[in-house]
Amino acid sequence: MSSANKNYTNNPNIFGSILDTVGNTPIVKLNNIAPSHVEIFVKIESFNPMGSVKDRLALAVIEDAEKSGALKPGQTVIEATSGNTGIGLALVCAAKGYPLVVTMAESFSVERRRLMRFLGAKVVLTPAALKGTGMVNKAKELAEKHGWFLTRQFDNPANDRAHHNTTAQEIIDSFEGLELNYWVSGFGTGGTLKGVASRLKKDMPNTKIIVAEPDNAPLLSSGEEQVRDENGDPSESHPMFNPHVMQGWSPDFISKLTEDASQANLIDGFELINGNTAIEMSRKLAQQEGIFVGISSGATLAGAMKIAETAPAGTRILAMLPDTGERYLSTPLFEGIQEEMSEDEIAISRSTSSARFDTE
Repeated sequence: MSSANKNYTNNPNIFGSILDTVGNTPIVKLNNIAPSHVEIFVKIESFNPMGSVKDRLALAVIEDAEKSGALKPGQTVIEATSGNTGIGLALVCAAKGYPLVVTMAESFSVERRRLMRFLGAKVVLTPAALKGTGMVNKAKELAEKHGWFLTRQFDNPANDRAHHNTTAQEIIDSFEGLELNYWVSGFGTGGTLKGVASRLKKDMPNTKIIVAEPDNAPLLSSGEEQVRDENGDPSESHPMFNPHVMQGWSPDFISKLTEDASQANLIDGFELINGNTAIEMSRKLAQQEGIFVGISSGATLAGAMKIAETAPAGTRILAMLPDTGERYLSTPLFEGIQEEMSEDEIAISRSTSSARFDTE
């Protein structure tokens, strides 16, 4: 929680700061696309104020740095991001009065950079050919050069601690008295994975932790180690990385938090997901459940659906849905979604006489 006083009135729906609305996202049962013999639930992180799970990370790392004194009043904050962390940091920095600079590979959607700039952040693009490691290295250089505070989302323990204390607690509270058989998540920074998995292993030990990965970039499930420098940071791209459509998922390296989760044996299995399947599942969620999410959410749900194929009757599965679909308008998720009326829509228009384009 932020330092703002949430309970300054007796009305629980009035908050002292936008930051007090981070977290407590809903868990929703799927009624139309889930197989009938199982129950599939989704945790919809787009209900966070800036539309993604990374709002939790952003608030946690900034407030942890304020508490420790690592972040000084008025100091510029900097981070490398595929978008959602930067958007979350832009929210937090705007509310708290910190300048923000983000570095981001040019390959990520333009909606993300525009959102961050709208919130007052400066966005420094890096060449797509340098992938995630390029934008991370650029952020480190800029932080050192200018004395800015680098949030280090990929290895900052405040990241996974926030999920251990909040996201996991919300899941535990929601399934009190019910058996949750599987929890499914992708990974980017590894904060959600490590934080939630470590808590569920303690408090819900019968819940299996399943990690979903792109089928063309199986970094973690391959078992191949990430090459690191003397500081423990990734020094080059992982050999199993290939470009994929799940923005925010599986960068071109295994983060320290993700490696921690693997080495602590928190992961019970993997599901490898095709990008086209992820897009199809995102569209199904929108058109058959009314849940509007991004490609990585569709990929995570695709992992849950694969588990359901062979799961016994009565199995309960919870999938994380990391973000909203609105920041994917320029990506393959919206290919084929036209601005102009289709032939069917024109036919509907012509079925009555008024307000038609083909008559005066």
